[in-house]
Amino acid sequence: MASLKTVRAQLVQILHLQESPQRTAFAFSLGVFIAFAPHYGFHTASVVLCAWAFRLNYLAMLMGAFLNNPWTIAPILGGTLYTGFAVIGTTPTSTFDFSNLHFDNLFESLTPYLLPFILGGCVLGLIGALTAYPIMLFVIHRYRSAKSL
Repeated sequence: MASLKTVRAQLVQILHLQESPQRTAFAFSLGVFIAFAPHYGFHTASVVLCAWAFRLNYLAMLMGAFLNNPWTIAPILGGTLYTGFAVIGTTPTSTFDFSNLHFDNLFESLTPYLLPFILGGCVLGLIGALTAYPIMLFVIHRYRSAKSL
């Protein structure tokens, strides 16, 4: 229960910031893009770097990037591969055999999945960011107008 209160407090802090709603919504949507980006293990570093480089709201970006979390990673990875193969117009050439996967043949085993993974992550990230921006902008406007009444 304490973690839900923490998330709610962070969301309220994001909605109360003195920056424009458009800028906060953009930071959130960029975080959503990062959540789908195929560079797993570097999402938080990407959030920090982008927030610093573009002077964006770190908390809003981090909340967007946390769309990818332990509960959502499997559907995101599956959707990424599915989307990548759909965009390319192919299907996986064979079923993946984990029993033959060893460190010395890791690259050869994963190579057929690399391009669909990267492409699918970028496509889903773009769709997610374009969807998240107007939703977050609406939420911020709604919240701020309700608080000003």
